[in-house]
Amino acid sequence: MSWNKPGGDDKDPWSGRDDQQAPPDLDEAIRSLQKKFANLFGGNPNGNQDNNDANPENGDGLGASPVKTLAILAASAFVLWGMSGFYIVDEGNHGVETRFGKYAATTRAGLNWHFPSPIEQVEIVNVKEQRFIEVGYRTSDRQGADGSVPKEALMLTKDENIIDVRLAVQYQIKDARQFLFNVDNPMGTLVQVTESVERGVIGSNKMDFVLTEGRSEIVTQIKTEIQNVVDMYKMGIQITSVNLQDAQPPEQVQSAFEDAIKAREDKQRLINEAEAYANDVVPKARGAAARKIQEAKGYKEQVIAQAEGEVSRFSQLLAEYQKSPNVTRQRLYLETMESVLSKANTLTVDVKNNNILYLPLDKLTHPVAENSEPTPAVTNTEVKSFPPIIRPSQRDSTEERGRSEIREERARFAREERGR
Repeated sequence: MSWNKPGGDDKDPWSGRDDQQAPPDLDEAIRSLQKKFANLFGGNPNGNQDNNDANPENGDGLGASPVKTLAILAASAFVLWGMSGFYIVDEGNHGVETRFGKYAATTRAGLNWHFPSPIEQVEIVNVKEQRFIEVGYRTSDRQGADGSVPKEALMLTKDENIIDVRLAVQYQIKDARQFLFNVDNPMGTLVQVTESVERGVIGSNKMDFVLTEGRSEIVTQIKTEIQNVVDMYKMGIQITSVNLQDAQPPEQVQSAFEDAIKAREDKQRLINEAEAYANDVVPKARGAAARKIQEAKGYKEQVIAQAEGEVSRFSQLLAEYQKSPNVTRQRLYLETMESVLSKANTLTVDVKNNNILYLPLDKLTHPVAENSEPTPAVTNTEVKSFPPIIRPSQRDSTEERGRSEIREERARFAREERGR
């Protein structure tokens, strides 16, 4: 039997199949796709078309269904494109919207919407984050060590010394629009501004001031000047702190500088020791001087009071003397003799027949010590009389004359007292 025999089954002798599949029909594929979209957007689920679709000869039948589908697809795409314009700004961030590259608006935290790309774009900027830059050194993340950058760190002081300064500046973004649009490279510009201000401040101060007591003052001055320059450029940056990480001479002169520091410390130590010694000695000297002054004042007052008392006593005696001169004269004489003889180491004994008793006069005139043995009492039996000692006539006459004068003065004083 031939392959193309009329009325035959047109079997393929090689494949053994009953029939061959024909290539897919393009119109049938389009209709199938239309049915699926119609079912998706509320069309007839049975796939039945309206009168216009059922009549293939109608000019609007096959053309209206694809246009409707494309419109639906375009509307869906437009809705999806519009929904892509929603975005969320977290707390502490600001969103900067740009329309065709030009600034449009700044949005705050929350849900916001903008025209989707390519009409508008949004850039989220964190305005609460603490950012920092390093000038004069770079921190290695892997090793955790600081690497010096001599080009930035080395600078001259006012007294023409070279110093190695390392500075860390912390800042925040206070205006996202200015930060993004006013300066091309904000961080690089901030580094250059910081280095320039730092060199100006260090160059206006001496090396000893920078390394010792002037660190806090220099940091404050650098922070103020950096903020002034940043505000002048309108960079939208707020400087929060400036830290002077290190300030020291270069490594080539480090040993000599350490010796100078030790000498300065020794000098200060000796000054402190001298001040401590002075604080210990000076108050004692001042106390001794004050004590001497007080003693002198006391002695002065004592002498003055004693003199005033003597004057007052003399005035009183003068008044008594004017009333009775003889009595006052005698009384003064007796008081004077009593005062003089009480201090003299002399014992006068009035003995008849010119007998002199030899007694332990030194024991009588001086009191017996507490620890010494008591002197035995002298009894009358122990007193011996000796023949009179012949003295020169002049001495005898002088003593007798003195005794007689004393006796006469006593008798005269007694008579005057009785007469009064």
